[in-house]
Amino acid sequence: MRRGGQWRWPGVAADATLALVLLGFGLLATGLAGDNQPGSTPVDAASRVLIVLAALALLVRRRAPIVTLAVVTVATSTYLVLGYPYGPILLTFLIAVYTVAVRLPVAPAARAAAGAFVLLLAHVFFARGPAPGWTGVLPASAWVVVPFAVGMVVRVNREAAARDRVEQARSRAEEARRQADEERLRVAQEVHDVVGHGLAAISMQAEIALHLLPKRPEQAEVALTAISRTSREALDELRVTLGAVRRGAEREPVPGLARLPALRDRLAGAGLAVEVRVVGAHRELPAAVDLAAYRVVQEALTNVLRHAGVASAEVTVDYRADEVTVEVTDRGTGAGAALADDQGGHGLAGMRERVAALGGRLTTGPRPGGGFRVYAALPVKRAT
Repeated sequence: MRRGGQWRWPGVAADATLALVLLGFGLLATGLAGDNQPGSTPVDAASRVLIVLAALALLVRRRAPIVTLAVVTVATSTYLVLGYPYGPILLTFLIAVYTVAVRLPVAPAARAAAGAFVLLLAHVFFARGPAPGWTGVLPASAWVVVPFAVGMVVRVNREAAARDRVEQARSRAEEARRQADEERLRVAQEVHDVVGHGLAAISMQAEIALHLLPKRPEQAEVALTAISRTSREALDELRVTLGAVRRGAEREPVPGLARLPALRDRLAGAGLAVEVRVVGAHRELPAAVDLAAYRVVQEALTNVLRHAGVASAEVTVDYRADEVTVEVTDRGTGAGAALADDQGGHGLAGMRERVAALGGRLTTGPRPGGGFRVYAALPVKRAT
């Protein structure tokens, strides 16, 4: 009835309406019930007072269900002991028992209902006029057992529904946390790929510039220009990635295999010549597949730049009917990339996670003739 210091007016209005309806019905219908029960005490002012008292007690049935049941039971039992006719006052008693069963725990509700039953039995043995005796015990028990059972069923159903709502809310919260964790992992992978590749290219270009600056400063300027371009492109891509996180939207545009020429040119400025070969007819790929394929190539070439100790690498993109494959090979030592991954690097591990998330397969390892090979196959659903 009160929540946060304020009345819950819908409940108050409902109880008031119920009390007034039962009050009016009781005052009007009790006389008619008496006409059909010749042996009962005629309806008088005392009976009407008891009807009014029982009905008005329902006004506080939500706040004080036991008090309500006690008042209604005393009024009803007194009414019946005085020999007044069975009538609408019993509806008030049924609602009071139901309220106790719905709003209280099982044990106190059962004790209250048992007490009401014992008090109600008084009219069975001690009533003005003919008393029903033992034959009246069963009907009197039904006035308690039936509303009590209905109230308990309603209460159990409400509690089950509340538990379901709590469980659903918990499931939604867990799903939101899982999605947030996956999004953070995705963003971390994107940042790792963007920053790692950019810094590797910048580092190599800076070493070239430092080497050329004393002897051939005009060529060092070319390397410094490449550093400027690489850093600007990396910052732009990083800004797009982080901006999408703040906006809660997908990144635009999504990097894909169409960027391989730009990647090749950027790495050429860092001293790594990349040959790109395309097999099959180029076609549009799903954004997730296109991004994963590009990131695999980017990370593999970054490892070549850092660890292989060679000046060239080959990239092969093969568009097949139901998948696209990318292969990056070099003729370096091959040990550097594997060692970096085994000793805590996240490059190859990130590749595996990206490819596995899309249902693809990744193969990495030294080549028989020397060098290192990274091969990824990503499934592509056919258009229907």
